[in-house]
Amino acid sequence: DARPLPAWFDEAKFGVFIHWGVFSVPSFGSEWFWWYWQKEKREPYVKFMEANYPPGFSYEDFGPLFTAEFFDPNQWADILKASGAKYVVLTSKHHEGFALWGSKYSWNWNAVDVGPKRDLVAELATSVRNRTDLHFGLYHSLFEWFNRLFLEDATNAFKTRKFPTSKSLPELYEIVAKYQPEILWSDGDGNAPDTYWNSTGFLAWLYNDSPVRDTVVTNDRWGAGSICTHGGFYTCSDRYNPGHLLPHKWENCMTIDRSSWGYRRDAHLGDYLTIEDLVKQLVETVSCGGNLLMNIGPTHDGRIAVVFEERLRQVGAWLKVNGEAIYGTKPWRAQNDTVTPGVWYTFSPKEGKVNAIFLNWPVSGTLELGEPRSKLGETQVKLAGHKELLKWVALGEKGMVIALPQLTPQQLPCQWGWTLQLTDVN
Repeated sequence: DARPLPAWFDEAKFGVFIHWGVFSVPSFGSEWFWWYWQKEKREPYVKFMEANYPPGFSYEDFGPLFTAEFFDPNQWADILKASGAKYVVLTSKHHEGFALWGSKYSWNWNAVDVGPKRDLVAELATSVRNRTDLHFGLYHSLFEWFNRLFLEDATNAFKTRKFPTSKSLPELYEIVAKYQPEILWSDGDGNAPDTYWNSTGFLAWLYNDSPVRDTVVTNDRWGAGSICTHGGFYTCSDRYNPGHLLPHKWENCMTIDRSSWGYRRDAHLGDYLTIEDLVKQLVETVSCGGNLLMNIGPTHDGRIAVVFEERLRQVGAWLKVNGEAIYGTKPWRAQNDTVTPGVWYTFSPKEGKVNAIFLNWPVSGTLELGEPRSKLGETQVKLAGHKELLKWVALGEKGMVIALPQLTPQQLPCQWGWTLQLTDVN
C-alpha cells in the first residue's frame, strides 16, 4: 500500500479491457457460461446446451472450437490506437482456467496446446508495443471454478495451499517474466484471504525485484476483503462510478454490452451502450479522479465485432478534439456544476486551465456555469476545436454566462459532448 502509484496510470485516464477465452465459443448469456450451466444449472443455459449440442458434451469440448482464425493482432492494435486509449488489459486467464499463452502450469488447457495453437498473449503484446504507445496489461484470475486442487483447498477451509503454490502463483511469475505487463489486473479471489494467495509476498517481488518493478500498476482484488481497501488503484466493484471525488486513485471498469463481459451472439442493439453513454461515463469518471476501463468481448474466431470497433473509433474521434480535457488532468475543486446539470470539470495543471465539459448543447445558445470565479479582463473562454474566443459575462462573486458560437451541426468541432477551456479563473 505504501508504494507510490506510477504517474503514467493517472495521466492515462482511458483503457480498453478485452475479455476473450473459451467462453467466447458458446458466446451465450455471459462469460460465466460454465458456472451458470454446470454449477447453478440456470435454465436458459441448460436449454441452450440441450438444443444445440450432443448429450455428454462437456465445457472442455469447447476448447478445440476456440479457433481464432481471424485474429489479426496488428488490426486489434490499430483499433486500440484509434480509440484514444492509453492502455489495454487482456484476460490472460479467466475463472475457467484456460490460459491464452502456452502456460507450463495449465497442461492441455491453454491456447498453444488447444484451439488456436498460438500464443495469443505474446502476439497481442508484440503488436501493441510495435504499433502503438499503449501500455500493455494483463488480467489474471486467481481462482478457477472447477480446478480440483482449488476445490480441495476450499474444502479444507483454505488451511491447505496446493492450488496457489502449484498453479496460481507460478502462472503469475510466468506472465510477468514472459510478457512484462505494466498492469496486473487481478480478479477472482474465490472467497479466500490474501494469506492463502500469498498476495503480499508476490506483490513485494513485483514491486522490488520484477522486470516491471518501476512501471507496473495493480488493482485491489488480491484476496477476500482487499477490494476497495488495498492496492495501487481501487476498482471497488464492477461498473463502479461513484459520481463524486474519491481520496484514492480508482478505476471504473465497465462494459459496452450492458449484460456481459464476453461476446454474446444473443445480444441486441439496445444491449450496447451508445456513444453518448460512453462519453458521459468517461467524463464523469475522469472528473472524479478515476480512469475508465471500457470492455469489449471478441469472438471465438478472433474478431472485434463491428459494433465494438465503431464505439472505440467514436471515442477516439471525440478524444481527438477533447483529449486535453481528459489526459493528464487533475480533479478540480468542483466535479460537476451546481447550476447546469450535465457539466463536468477537470483541471489541466500545466496550462492552468479549467475544463468545463458539457454534454447537452443548450437551445438558448448560452451556457450558465455556477462554479467558476471569473476575473474581468483576464478570464478567457475557448471551445475546444473552435478558433475564436467566446464572449461571457460574470454572475456576481461566482458563476458566468457564456455565449456559445452559432454553428450548424456540420460546423461543430465534434458530437456527443463539448469542452469549454477557461483560463485565468480563480
